[in-house]
Amino acid sequence: MGMRAQAIDVIDAIYTTGAQRRLRPDAVPDGVVWEILDAAIRGPSGGNDQRWRWLVVTDQAVKDPIAEWYLEAWNSLHRGRRVRLRQVADRLAGRGDRQAAQLEEARKDPNYRAGEHLAINIGRAPVWVFAVVEDVEGTPTVVHGANIFGAVQNLMLAARAHGLGSTLTMLHRQHEAEVAALLGLPDDARALALIPLGYPESGQFFRTRRRPVETVVYWDRWGGQRDRPAVTADGAVAVTR
Repeated sequence: MGMRAQAIDVIDAIYTTGAQRRLRPDAVPDGVVWEILDAAIRGPSGGNDQRWRWLVVTDQAVKDPIAEWYLEAWNSLHRGRRVRLRQVADRLAGRGDRQAAQLEEARKDPNYRAGEHLAINIGRAPVWVFAVVEDVEGTPTVVHGANIFGAVQNLMLAARAHGLGSTLTMLHRQHEAEVAALLGLPDDARALALIPLGYPESGQFFRTRRRPVETVVYWDRWGGQRDRPAVTADGAVAVTR
């Protein structure tokens, strides 16, 4: 794979930079990673303080224990979901065929399947990037997140331009102290996000599916509505006055 990014329309990039949780283990050139991170740091930072640091991990000996903690956190997070699935399975099976019905129910949820695939296989992703914020006392606040997550989105968009899939994850924070010790983070540094990078297993990028924007946007006051202008055949937005 070369280091030159694809010439891609920014809107197309935004619409097709969804979470890619199924990644191939193929190596990613260091030069590509540098290019992606150089794009990431063009993101916004409160007061332009740039208190971010980016820790790239490719060493399998470092990834393996964190991958185990990540899977443990996933299993803990979804234990309640498994209980609900088991209850559904009990109703469906009735005579002890619980596991088969539970698995069948899980298969109907593609997001759950993709998340579980990542939890089991995150260690195979060739590159991990930890988004780290410095000068944090105690628990990170929304301000700390605001100072780095815009840059993380830049990172993911740049990865898309280089043909790489990515996803924003935080389950490593369930084992924050152990991860920080393994990575050698300073006492005032917090790894707010873990972004695995790799070439998508499917080899494709898809337009993200979201609720219609009209159902989640209000105008002037909560609940306030405004009609959305129509789009003409040539893609232009019809202007209303």
